[in-house]
Amino acid sequence: MSLIKNQYIMQTYQSYIRGEWVSGEGVELELENAITGEIIGQVSAKGLDYASILQYGREQGALLRKMTFHERGIMLKKLAMYLLERKASYYALSYATGATKIDSWIDIEGGIGNLFANASLRRQFPNLSYYVDGQAAPLSKSGSFIGHHIMVPKRGVAVHINAFNFPIWGMLEKIAVNLLAGVPAVVKPSEYTGYLTEIMVRDIIESGILPEGALQLVTGLGHGILDHVTHQDVVTFTGSAATGKRLKSHPRILEESVPFNMEADSLNACVLGPDVRVEDEEFALFVKEVHKEITVKAGQKCTAVRRILVPRHLVEDVQIALGQRLEKTAIGDPQTEGVRMGALATRLQVQRVQESIAALAADQEIVYDGRASMQLLGADASKGAFLAPVLFRNDDPFGKTACHNIEAFGPVSTLIPYDSLDEAVEITAMGKGSLVTSIVTNNDKIATEFVVEAAPYNGRVLVLNRRCAKESTGHGSPMPLLTHGGPGRAGGGEEMGGKRGVMHYLQRTAIQGHPDTIMEITGVYQPGASRPEANPHLFRQYFEDLKVGETVYTHKHTVSDADIVNFANVSGDNFYAHMDATSLEGTIFEQRVAHGYFVLSKAAGLFVDPKKGPVLLNYGLEDCRFTKPVYPGATLGVKFTVKEKLEQEKRSEEDIAKGIVKFLVDVYDETGETVALATILTMVKKRDQSS
Repeated sequence: MSLIKNQYIMQTYQSYIRGEWVSGEGVELELENAITGEIIGQVSAKGLDYASILQYGREQGALLRKMTFHERGIMLKKLAMYLLERKASYYALSYATGATKIDSWIDIEGGIGNLFANASLRRQFPNLSYYVDGQAAPLSKSGSFIGHHIMVPKRGVAVHINAFNFPIWGMLEKIAVNLLAGVPAVVKPSEYTGYLTEIMVRDIIESGILPEGALQLVTGLGHGILDHVTHQDVVTFTGSAATGKRLKSHPRILEESVPFNMEADSLNACVLGPDVRVEDEEFALFVKEVHKEITVKAGQKCTAVRRILVPRHLVEDVQIALGQRLEKTAIGDPQTEGVRMGALATRLQVQRVQESIAALAADQEIVYDGRASMQLLGADASKGAFLAPVLFRNDDPFGKTACHNIEAFGPVSTLIPYDSLDEAVEITAMGKGSLVTSIVTNNDKIATEFVVEAAPYNGRVLVLNRRCAKESTGHGSPMPLLTHGGPGRAGGGEEMGGKRGVMHYLQRTAIQGHPDTIMEITGVYQPGASRPEANPHLFRQYFEDLKVGETVYTHKHTVSDADIVNFANVSGDNFYAHMDATSLEGTIFEQRVAHGYFVLSKAAGLFVDPKKGPVLLNYGLEDCRFTKPVYPGATLGVKFTVKEKLEQEKRSEEDIAKGIVKFLVDVYDETGETVALATILTMVKKRDQSS
């Protein structure tokens, strides 16, 4: 796409399917520059064979499924870096969607940030193509039969149907998750702004970073794309609640029990806490945050504030302060100096928002209407998709309920008074389920009460005050490692959320068998599995040579009173149970007891091979438990077992190639009973220093 200021060369935007760029039949839609009204392109997906598109993704997906989580994560990181280097071209075209530079930053670099965030998640997964979920479940008396869970990539495709407001973020925040899970995607962006998605996908395909078939793009209306989904596919939808409900009830979705994740526009709220006074920092923060949510992306965000809840005695103050900020908001061509709010995505969207404003006006009062006096900078109102902010006020939110049912998807919001915190929660809940609600308060007790009571009606709750304001990501910003979604009207689904989002594309399967078999499948030592003796000592073996289950059986040590006294002197731990045998009445101890950390320290002295070798360092403990008191005279031994191996990539050419090994430390006494269990984390050098 060639660009001269406000001038785009007309072209046909294509779909990338079955390994090639193709155009649909005819023209389904002509695309307009939201600022100038000029026709900048056309799209069509008419005539595309969706059955073959989905099947191609399923078949080619084998390449992605066979990759490990670590390999997929590194792939995402490479892709993020590649796209970041090319961001200038995305910004140049993003203006045509009506977006300001800040709007585009959210869409473009926010989207690429999702790739980085999900790439970092690889360290929370094993270096396998599938995930081992939770802990083993004992299923038999003698321990020869156990159960576990694994989660494997679904054998279908992720079909993403995205909204017009974030053509890049909407794609990247979804595919980052399914690609990490090992599932290919077919992306259907909005036909109105998908041209921006298309130029990024061209870069992605040209990079060669993704396996062929991991990403396909349908540019156009996409009618019929759901007609061929199967139970192995996953469908996600972002958009209006009405459209989402219609798609969710598609016969194919119901017949095949296809997972359908819906994230719908919702009537989100921002609440000014009852503790806030006009002179407080929180008052200014509240007005600033609400103003931002009305004007960023011209109010075209699924998370935008639609209902502004204020203690009744402060309504006039907020109305005046917010009106003054709205009045100063410069609207126009985002490439013009001083412009802070751009256009809506299309003139059709302006028409729809105007219709919603009219419906809301029948039920409540307009207290700020920028439409009549709208003066644009560098743009013509008769050509672009511009709409000035409109602020309503509803003094009877329980009697006049349009604001809880009608969403004007633009720079429109309603000011609502409340009389108690309970009432604020009740009004919030009248939105029938929201993506996000914020409360601005510097009182943590008020915050706690509100969050707990409002949480069932919201996918996310933000508490904003002077203590976090400088670093807060704000009301309207869902974060990659936190869930994005909400109950009820908001769709009832979840996106992103770190590992939680990845699980959406995996099939959880219970597995049962002998501990040896389950250990082989999971790559994790299981209680009751065989423990062949290590030869040589585990500390003499390189990362590649270590085998899960191999065990060092140490020599033994008999605990003495002197051990306890000496450890107390060294550690400074003179707790009565260790040092005063006369104070044990009423406790569980029969005599003075050895320190738990002495037991663990002595275990290290037993299992460590002190000579220099492949082990670089021990750097932590997991799941440390002291399961039985150790008294003087007890004889301790250790079974030191390779529990799990985790790959670790080199940070630079000079870095040492190494991996992380989890060792199970099982300390037992002369009766054979375990007295302490711990998992130590150890960094072990690789034999092959080239990888």
